[in-house]
Amino acid sequence: MARAVRRMMDVLYWICAGLGCTALVLISAVIPWAVFTRYVLNSAASWPEPFAVLLTIVLTFFGSAACYRRSVHMNIGVFAAMLPDGPRRAVGLVAEALVGVFALFMAYYGKGLVAATWYNSIDAFPSLSVGVTYLPIPIGGVILFLFVVERVTLGTPPEPAAEEGAAAFE
Repeated sequence: MARAVRRMMDVLYWICAGLGCTALVLISAVIPWAVFTRYVLNSAASWPEPFAVLLTIVLTFFGSAACYRRSVHMNIGVFAAMLPDGPRRAVGLVAEALVGVFALFMAYYGKGLVAATWYNSIDAFPSLSVGVTYLPIPIGGVILFLFVVERVTLGTPPEPAAEEGAAAFE
């Protein structure tokens, strides 16, 4: 059972990482295009800035869930590391519970935001619903909560096996 859950969480992780990386690459392509059209062609394109904002939403909420799962998010563990084992575990559980509460907050209120803006449109993309653009918030919240549950019940996910000849970065 635990192995199946880990595999499912691995799939979710790779989906989040793939979406976040794709969004980052697209942002890196769109912004220079906006600069080129504005300053070289002297005719600014209207779509790159709102598109980059939409991609930033995807990058933020899916990328942060992926970073959390791999424990590469920002955290300050100096004080917790100085504690004895028992209190350190208690502080760790409290921290995980707070992340879980935040994830549920994102899911619940993100769903409300999506519902409230579903029938609005974006000026640069009239056929795109504002609610659709906010979907990464509740979906990312649910995924983040699943990663919290995984970490609390099964422990921190193991490092992926390094392929032969691949460089390891730390």
